[in-house]
Amino acid sequence: MEKGEAPCHGEVMKQAGFSVVVLAAGQGTRMRSDTHKVLHPIAGKPMLLHLLDTVDALGANRRVVVVGKGREQLEAALAGHGVTTAVQAEQKGTAHAVQQASEALTGAEGPVLILYGDTPFVTGETLQRMIQRLGGSDDPGVVVLASSPPDGKTYGRVILGEDDRISKMVEYKDANEAERAVKLCNSGMMAVASADLFRWLAQVGNDNAAHEYYLPDIVMIARGEGRHPVAIEGEAFETAGVNSRAELAHLELDWQRRRREEALEQGATLIDPESVWFSADTKLGRDCTIEPHVVFGSGVSIADGAFIRAFSHIEGATISSGCEVGPFARLRPGAVLEEGAKVGNFVEMKKARLGRGAKANHLSYIGDADVGTKANIGAGTITCNYDGFTKHRTVIGAGAFIGSNTSLVAPVSIGDGAIVGAGSVVTKNVAADSLAVARGEQRGFVGWAKRFREKALAKKGVS
Repeated sequence: MEKGEAPCHGEVMKQAGFSVVVLAAGQGTRMRSDTHKVLHPIAGKPMLLHLLDTVDALGANRRVVVVGKGREQLEAALAGHGVTTAVQAEQKGTAHAVQQASEALTGAEGPVLILYGDTPFVTGETLQRMIQRLGGSDDPGVVVLASSPPDGKTYGRVILGEDDRISKMVEYKDANEAERAVKLCNSGMMAVASADLFRWLAQVGNDNAAHEYYLPDIVMIARGEGRHPVAIEGEAFETAGVNSRAELAHLELDWQRRRREEALEQGATLIDPESVWFSADTKLGRDCTIEPHVVFGSGVSIADGAFIRAFSHIEGATISSGCEVGPFARLRPGAVLEEGAKVGNFVEMKKARLGRGAKANHLSYIGDADVGTKANIGAGTITCNYDGFTKHRTVIGAGAFIGSNTSLVAPVSIGDGAIVGAGSVVTKNVAADSLAVARGEQRGFVGWAKRFREKALAKKGVS
């Protein structure tokens, strides 16, 4: 099969003069969810937004998402993305769905890519190949993206004739045994010349097992006009769709495996790759080390040489070079660790900055805080940032030492070089280089414990 010329791996060039129609009007009943199917996340990002990010990188002139049931959810998710929506009020098949985009594409020129919101990982390189092949000298009219998955399941089949030309397209439920034995499966994704698309769609009938208007039928309609529609083949991962929770989970696993391999190739060390979970936007520097069972939420950036220890959960955090996090640490959105800072076991940070070389080694909560260079936060320290109505900030100066089991009641400021005695509850600002101790005076009562035990035992009748 002709696969055409593709850019180097990872290189996506802007394509001029093309449009995209994304079909997202399906019922999604097999998901058994109140959330629209295409809004279910993989690596922390809705499937539909994965696809739109790829499309955006190619520079489509027009982007139309066809919606149906659950349109309110989709319209809310698409707000601010510059996407036009078209409504398929009644689901009559994929050809009917694409027809709903006709008004939004009035006057459009060039290729139209037809994609699916539940098939999120087609690559920009593959979409480029589809567009380039559509513009070939033989003017095929339609380019179908196909793949050969290990299990073709109930996908429609693509029957090839000479070279990459399509001899026949057949839905699985309408295929005979010989056709079902064909390995090449239809992904549903196509590139079609805008000048022909809606004219061909108008000719599609519904004389089939499901009485639906099938998009692949335009292939045979184009052939009837003397055109020679073709197929190009992509990876099975690119054409994998999601119709159930199980398929969603399997595609998540596939994405994670690929991301782990990418991280290793780019110079990160993953001690146990299969136990590390990334988000779509996780950024890792070279020579950083990730121990087992680390989970990254969205918005994490890790610089060169950082060390993330086991069982840490990190989201919305920026970790600079030479930092150490964990084990069993939790960094929440707004956590910033400057160069060489350290967060140890059972420490939680949120909307807080830990300055260069600062340390919070054990059992602490640091929220809405600014911790200066080389400050030390003792075990059990808490920034009491919430008064039940409003969040308040704590500022800890450079070189300050906060003793163990200290409560810092915000808003409060600890000056540079100050020391706070262990067990203190600090409610007032502490001057630089001073000592603050805020706890009850320790008193001793000789023999009291012995007398107490004897009295208690006597009440129980124990000698």
